[in-house]
Amino acid sequence: MKMIEWESLDRDEQIKLREEFGYYLDSLPPTCSLDMKIARFNEWLSDRGISFEKEMG
Repeated sequence: MKMIEWESLDRDEQIKLREEFGYYLDSLPPTCSLDMKIARFNEWLSDRGISFEKEMG
């Protein structure tokens, strides 16, 4: 499957995905770790065919 780059999505698409991800996060244990939050977002987007390149650490 060809991945779509996060940066290529328009602002409205990014906002919609962030909102959907927020609902998904409600089902997970909370974390204060920024690395964990980014990893979760990366995995969630990847399952939807979207690549999100943000360095952790």
